[in-house]
Amino acid sequence: MNQQITILYFGHLVDMLGRDSEYLFLPLTVKTVGQLMQHLARRGEAWSQVFANPKPTLKITLNKQFAEPDSPVKPGDEVAFVAFAMV
Repeated sequence: MNQQITILYFGHLVDMLGRDSEYLFLPLTVKTVGQLMQHLARRGEAWSQVFANPKPTLKITLNKQFAEPDSPVKPGDEVAFVAFAMV
């Protein structure tokens, strides 16, 4: 059985990843934000750059509250990733 969550992308992630949001079905083995990030990192080079070894400037929210990689994810949650390129 899978679980559906909403993922939002903000800042330079929109251009880098080519989307600003998505609905995603996750395997039941994905239980935390960190596991979600590793799942997303497998999508390809740009995704890996963002999620495999995230920079400290990447901010995460879970249901509109700041979150950490060990924060639990459950069906119906909204996860947002925010990052702005520093020039």
